Amino acid sequence: MPFRSADPSVVKSITQRVLLNAWLRAVRTPDALPMLCDFHTEGSADERADMMGFDVEGSGDAARFMITQEGARLTTAYGNEHVEPRLRTNRYLDDAIGPERYAGVILSYRACLTRKRPTYTVAEVTDADGKDVSYERLLLPFGRGDSVEHIIGSYKAISIEGGFRLRNLMGVTPKSVPVITVRAVIDRRFVPADRPASRDSVELI
Repeated sequence: MPFRSADPSVVKSITQRVLLNAWLRAVRTPDALPMLCDFHTEGSADERADMMGFDVEGSGDAARFMITQEGARLTTAYGNEHVEPRLRTNRYLDDAIGPERYAGVILSYRACLTRKRPTYTVAEVTDADGKDVSYERLLLPFGRGDSVEHIIGSYKAISIEGGFRLRNLMGVTPKSVPVITVRAVIDRRFVPADRPASRDSVELI
């Protein structure tokens, strides 16, 4: 599925909308990248536990993503609780989640890098109890000039069936293989959404 052009209304999550709006406010001139120092939100420590930060090293297909922040609950979702907290940062994303999972997510990161605009994806997955869960990923690029130097990621899981099992939801051996239903680059002006965002959710990677 190719990435389609979209406006901010494609994002379902209220929390992710807030982050996207903060990114848009940080943009100083049209078509420019905002700098990380201009990105300001009122996010709580609890919200940061559901986000990740990356430094971009290299460019193009050779680019790698060094983890500078890893939200605690994301560790549970990927079944990486055995990794000591001090070792969860200052490592590359591909090393942290392994080649199989990396192959499934890298297109979102590369699109963010090459298009220099936020990318948003939704994948459908099943938890350990067989409940359907929508997994949403929002990636926000930052840098100077036309070079992406940092990416902030917000990750959210939503189930219309209510509570669900977070543990190993996106692990090496999940209950089901994620099926991508939305791939978007947010490069168009804002159009109000015509649907409310679900509140029955939990943040993830």
